[in-house]
Amino acid sequence: MDLKKKYSSIIKSEALRLGFQSCGISEATFLEEEAPRFEEWLKNNSHGKMTYMERNFDKRLDPRKLVEEAKSVVSLTFNYYSDKLQNDKEAPKVSKYAYGDDYHFVIKKKLRDLLFCLKEKIGYFQGRSFVDSAPIMDKAWATRGGVGWMGKNTNVISKKKGSYFFIAEMIVDLDLEYDNQATDHCGNCTACIDSCPTQAIIEPYKLDASKCISYFTIELKEALPIEFQNKMENWMFGCDICQEVCPWNKFSLNHNEPLLKPHPDLLKMTHRDWDELTEDTFKKVFNKSAVKRTKFKGLKRNILFLKKQS
Repeated sequence: MDLKKKYSSIIKSEALRLGFQSCGISEATFLEEEAPRFEEWLKNNSHGKMTYMERNFDKRLDPRKLVEEAKSVVSLTFNYYSDKLQNDKEAPKVSKYAYGDDYHFVIKKKLRDLLFCLKEKIGYFQGRSFVDSAPIMDKAWATRGGVGWMGKNTNVISKKKGSYFFIAEMIVDLDLEYDNQATDHCGNCTACIDSCPTQAIIEPYKLDASKCISYFTIELKEALPIEFQNKMENWMFGCDICQEVCPWNKFSLNHNEPLLKPHPDLLKMTHRDWDELTEDTFKKVFNKSAVKRTKFKGLKRNILFLKKQS
């Protein structure tokens, strides 16, 4: 077995052993096809108030600017699907990805463990790992690495696993065996486009993030736009609508990561509990959660906005 194949096999087996759902490898090169699309997306202000998207333009498109002499990008996915639901169907909703501990910390630990194991088995190599922590177009690399295709809702979708997964990357200076890019299996389906209450998916494969419920409830720090008052579908943090309606998510299986399990109180809270949410309860329920990103003030703003709906 040549070294490319041997190292690739080690990386994939170790990734799966540590709990990653899938692993795909692609060549570290300039994202030539994505560059003009990303530039247009920014020009159209589809990123809204997320000004950080405008920074490090070159690094987003070329991983070799993040790791010197990088040769390969390893794309990893981590399942977060849960069939658990909030008990009160009238209660403001939280996206499944935020049910448990903040995924950044959960996955960063696994990435550190993976890099350590690989250096023991392969020997020293230069590499860095990321999970939403650097200017990387993770979806582009995931599709190039074959772990899924870019769906019409701009989520990466797998035929066997659906789309309820986080994406992480390792950029390494190892020559590896590259996987084939995933093929598109959305076909004529437009379920995600038809179901988006804010019409954020402006056309297939094109998302105006500035109209997305996740953007409103997490990224936007100012008052929520009044024109979306009755279009939030009761989401107070994130939104899963375009995933809930995706036919490929019938293949989603419950994750088995204890740290991502819902906080015991989260699913029990009633509509009234959320209306009367105190900062102490917020700190208790979301102590280790990604929901802390919006802070108590932001979550209360979201809840109040939903309450005002006619």
